[in-house]
Amino acid sequence: MTETLDPRGRHMTQNVPQAAALGFQFVSVADGRGSIMVSWREDLVGDPDTDVIAGGVVTSLLDHTCGLAIHAVSQDPFPTATLDLRIDYLRPAAPRAGVTAEAHCYKVTRLIAFVRATAWDADPADPIATAQAAFILNRGSEG
Repeated sequence: MTETLDPRGRHMTQNVPQAAALGFQFVSVADGRGSIMVSWREDLVGDPDTDVIAGGVVTSLLDHTCGLAIHAVSQDPFPTATLDLRIDYLRPAAPRAGVTAEAHCYKVTRLIAFVRATAWDADPADPIATAQAAFILNRGSEG
């Protein structure tokens, strides 16, 4: 984990109530890219017989990580809202494993940002889920 939290990472993991409640942890942010992780916790398990993090937690993690990638496009933060989020679940996470997500905001128009993301447990080359998303941008009086 990064020692000094980037303000965008701090906001996305500590100031957003849902992310804070789920225990999201900032990993990294770079130009148009962001990464967030969630550690395994018993209260985040979807099925107690499997000890696997619930799919809803992975969905929220991917959505938040996409938001971080959008904020990494500009130093001036602005509100966004998810318009479309498609997630393909490829396999369940390993039992008692945390999940990391990385997103890339690859295109920004005046009103819409387009993002791709991947989530994995142990190896980024063996993802548990991938996402494709579009977000509306609320830049205030700009544009």
